[in-house]
Amino acid sequence: QVQLVESGGGLVQAGGSLRLSCAASRSIFSINTLGWYRQAPGKQRELVATITTGDSTNYADSVKGRFTISRDNAKNTVYLQMTSLKPEDTAVYYCNAQYGFLLTNSWGQGTQVTVSS
Repeated sequence: QVQLVESGGGLVQAGGSLRLSCAASRSIFSINTLGWYRQAPGKQRELVATITTGDSTNYADSVKGRFTISRDNAKNTVYLQMTSLKPEDTAVYYCNAQYGFLLTNSWGQGTQVTVSS
């Protein structure tokens, strides 16, 4: 199992930036896919961005050009750099790791991001 701990959330004004971090309890080198998801009040959890072991990335259309996902294997950490934030980006952001032959999923506890208008 992989434990994930997110940090970096907070309150920011529209147009501002935040960087989220997700620290894993073990090496992420072999983790198939790392990702960020978010869940706004009253809405389903949705994909924000993912990154694979080969550094291929995928983004939700709503964040393309504004958010960047990256991974630092030496620090066992995945990041989400968020710029040009909008009020509609307000949500709890969750880190996800998908790994192993059975594609096991692990989730962090989430970090709140609030964007004021």
